[in-house]
Amino acid sequence: MSGAGVECASGARSGSAPLETPRLVLVAAVARNGVIGRGNTLPWRLPGDLRFFKRTTMGKPVVMGRRTWESIGAKPLPGRCNIVLTRDTGFAPEGAIVCHGFLGAIAEARSVAARTGAPEVCVIGGESLFAEALRMADRLYLTEVLAEPAGDVLFPPFDRGAWMQTELERADAAGPDSPAYRILRLDRKR
Repeated sequence: MSGAGVECASGARSGSAPLETPRLVLVAAVARNGVIGRGNTLPWRLPGDLRFFKRTTMGKPVVMGRRTWESIGAKPLPGRCNIVLTRDTGFAPEGAIVCHGFLGAIAEARSVAARTGAPEVCVIGGESLFAEALRMADRLYLTEVLAEPAGDVLFPPFDRGAWMQTELERADAAGPDSPAYRILRLDRKR
């Protein structure tokens, strides 16, 4: 694990009450055909979804794969502790914590969340990280993109019957690259 210059521990909590384990949530925009990416970028432009993403992840640790890190410009998302999962032991980006195993990345993110008082740990992609995290996730924030673009990165299939769904927002199409969408919160049924 590395992370020179990473500020992920501000706002440490005090007091003797035990902290609840932060929820593990996935945050993704998914087309009808399961596409979440194409050529290491998003196949749509949805400014409202980007605002929702920022609001939802701000102040929380975000866990992402190396290709997702590269797709956001290989720089940390401001206001969030950035944790990058990679097999490359030589990978050492400025401004991020690097982990080499899924469970280690989630444990690190939960530790950061507990220290900072964040109620959630956000997994933000990509495909293999979503597939691994989905089995442990407590909540999904899914933007359902009402289109079927070509793509080379897919969200893993999952049983929607195992989740309680709440619609949070909806937007009409705003052009050929900006299809209609709706933002959902899905909470795992216990």
